[in-house]
Amino acid sequence: MHPVTEALRAGRPIERVLVARGGKSPRLQPLIDACRERGVPLRFEPRTSLDRLARGAAHQGVVALAAEKGYARLEDVIERLDHPALLLALDGVEDPHNLGAIIRSAHAAGADAVLVPERRSAGLTETVAKAAAGALEHLPVVRVANLNREIERLKEKQFWIFGLDERAERGYDEVKYEGNVVLVLGGEGKGLHQLTAKHCDLLVKIPVAGRIASLNVSVAAGVALFEVLRQRRKKASEARPGAR
Repeated sequence: MHPVTEALRAGRPIERVLVARGGKSPRLQPLIDACRERGVPLRFEPRTSLDRLARGAAHQGVVALAAEKGYARLEDVIERLDHPALLLALDGVEDPHNLGAIIRSAHAAGADAVLVPERRSAGLTETVAKAAAGALEHLPVVRVANLNREIERLKEKQFWIFGLDERAERGYDEVKYEGNVVLVLGGEGKGLHQLTAKHCDLLVKIPVAGRIASLNVSVAAGVALFEVLRQRRKKASEARPGAR
């Protein structure tokens, strides 16, 4: 229900919404009302019809038919900013569930966009949208032809590039994320590619206490993103008049 509700709120073009007959969830009525307010065709059909459309995936009694989510242009994202930017660049995240979870965390932490390469990356599928729980409707995703080339362009625009790498010497919470920041994370299994690591200004790691050396990429993204948010909130609080 979350992805459909947020798609409606964001004004995304939707062909129609199907609701399973007999649905009793209290969250259904606001969704139905939103469809009617926006003139989106609404149909009540047997749950088996929704099962076929969802191809076996759990759908909570709601399925929306819409065009595939489009990618944003990085130039447009940067031009609209009136604050220090926070971008997340993904170096080969191919699991759509991970990509969706990362987008959800990035939106929650106040990131301005997620960058993904054309190759070695999951696309913006319905699986990604579902895992993102509606965040995909509010956070721009930029697809770039060459991630390392784009990193160099961002450096020219006064962005600082921080790569997360378990082999780094400094901890992620031992550095200051000031000004325009890009966090770069590697994909599942291989982590940050060596060439991409060379393009970063600084490599940092998330220390772990267990025997497994690394975290799932979506978890690592959340940890790093919220450290940036913590530091920025603290700085903003200290800058307010009367702050100690």
